[in-house]
Amino acid sequence: MERKERLRKAPCLDGGEGLLRRAKGEQGWLSVHTKKIKMFVMDVDGTLTEGCTYYSARGEKLKRFSVKDGLGISLLKHNDIIPVILTGENSRIVLSRAKKLNVKEVHVNVKDKLKKVSDIAFNYKVWLDVNVAYIGDDVSDIEVMKNVVLSFAPVDAVEEVKKVAKVVTTRKGREGAVREAIDYVLKRYINISAEI
Repeated sequence: MERKERLRKAPCLDGGEGLLRRAKGEQGWLSVHTKKIKMFVMDVDGTLTEGCTYYSARGEKLKRFSVKDGLGISLLKHNDIIPVILTGENSRIVLSRAKKLNVKEVHVNVKDKLKKVSDIAFNYKVWLDVNVAYIGDDVSDIEVMKNVVLSFAPVDAVEEVKKVAKVVTTRKGREGAVREAIDYVLKRYINISAEI
């Protein structure tokens, strides 16, 4: 199936209600759609991290990640939801973090996030507008967020992104926003376990 045809089947769904923080839409929308979440895609900078890069005296790049977010990713796998980590940077740090979390779907140096997410979803035979949740914080995430069934933004995301997100978390990037979004999905998914 051609990518263009796949994307036509992934329209932006208006509406949605949020326990964490109402974004926009009608009551009850998530009771139908989050039961079908099979893939959870995460941007890195500004979501899994606070969007800052630290440099050591030797010029080494450093990033800080939340242990709580890491446990949330383990909960996804435990509940048969595919975790995907995605970044526009060519980062060995991100690859190392994904390896530690045993996340197989990690993609760095991504220039077209919508194409990449669409291709990954197609490989797993899941649909963007039915099965995929996404969390992002900046303008490069907007097109993906418009095409997935459930989109999240950290509270410190740029305003354009928060306007598009179905749910805005109460927590900032790297301060548990990803975990909050994961818990949101798991609590609304039938027979989902919040323990590992």
